This record gives sequence, structure tokens and C-alpha cells, in this order.
Amino acid sequence: MTDSPTSADTPPTEDPRPDGLRTARSLVVVNTGDGKGKSSAAFGTAMRARARGWPVAVVQFLKSDDWVTGEQMMAEPLGIDFWSLGEGFTWDSDDLTRDEAEAREAWRYGKTLVAAGDHRLVVFDEITYPLNWGWIDAADVEATFRSRPTHVSLVLTGRDAPAWMIELADTVTEMRKTKHAYDAGIRAKKGIDY
Repeated sequence: MTDSPTSADTPPTEDPRPDGLRTARSLVVVNTGDGKGKSSAAFGTAMRARARGWPVAVVQFLKSDDWVTGEQMMAEPLGIDFWSLGEGFTWDSDDLTRDEAEAREAWRYGKTLVAAGDHRLVVFDEITYPLNWGWIDAADVEATFRSRPTHVSLVLTGRDAPAWMIELADTVTEMRKTKHAYDAGIRAKKGIDY
């Protein structure tokens, strides 16, 4: 690899990839930050993996199983195993202890999926929230991810990814909010946001 300056208005003329690239049996990808697109990117990866014939599973922590989301509507016909095990937005909750119990159940289920090794990709959508709130045991989650079967890749989403998760990951992308429709008082849009 040659260090050559690049800019947005000049196409690169040198291969930017490092020398000696190797193949990995699996990867951990983290989508974090305060911007929109963390889950959307994860579902794009899930669809790509499924198109390649991989068995794929999704575990959503904060999306209610009562909601009908676009991602679930698209995933199920493709053969992506999909579980929305949360209670929905915490600010709509009448009982946060029930939300916490649902998050723990979602983790128990997700842990079983990883350990079984039947899926080459498991997406843990919005896992950082119950981790950061102390609803699920961070040490258990970290140990499970570190000891996963060698062929199981993970995509982990949510704001404020903990340091251990960033260290474990092969790829970390931080979505940064520059502007959001909510700031202008616009509700989430079906087809764009869910």
C-alpha cells in the first residue's frame, strides 16, 4: 500500500487496501452513534448474507412483537429467522420491569442462537441499550460473543457501544447525526424509518 493523499474531488490512483489481506471465518460488525441508519445497515447486511445462502437470524431488543416493521416483512419471505422480543419504546412503557424482563428473555434466546451455530449471521438489533442500562449482563454477552462458533458472524447495533464491543469488533461504523427529521417535528415515516 502506498500512502497517497486523496480528496473528495480526486479519484484514488493507488490501491488503498493494505498489503497481505486474509480471509476471516467470521466478523463482528458494530453500527453505533447517534445518527440514523444503524439498523438499516444491519438489515442490508442480513439481506446480503441471505442472498449468499447463509442462514441468518435477527433478534430485536426494543421493537415490539406487536409492531409490523418493513424489515420483518421483507426478512421473513427471504427465510431470515426474525424475533422481535422487546416491548417497544421505553418512554411508552407502563412497566419498565417488564421491559427489562423482555430484554433478558431476548438475550437468553439470542445467546442460544449464537451457541447453536445454526446461523452464519446473527443480528442483535439495538443490543447496546439493554447492555448500557444494566438489563442484561455485559460480561455474559461479551463472553458469548468472544466464544462464538468460528463461522458465526455478528452485527450489533445501537448508540453508545461499550468499549469492549468496539475492541472486539472487526468493523465499527459510527453514524453521526448531522440533521434528523425529528428535529423539524416530523414523525417516523413508514417505508423510511420502519
